[in-house]
Amino acid sequence: METVLVFKTSVTTNRSVSKVKPLLDRLMDKHEKWSFDLEDCDHILRVEAVSVQPAAIIERLGDAGFACAELED
Repeated sequence: METVLVFKTSVTTNRSVSKVKPLLDRLMDKHEKWSFDLEDCDHILRVEAVSVQPAAIIERLGDAGFACAELED
């Protein structure tokens, strides 16, 4: 079952999105999707995935120098 995960991040520019794109793409299958809302004050990362764990996303962004925290419902 596909899950929607939402994260607050410190990714604030399209250049930063380009930096993390390969990291996020490697975590996901081809049918899974992710997107940033850079206009939101929390710079939201939205992930639609079946197999990706939130901790893996947080770790990858952290390794790239960005803060990332999962937002709960």
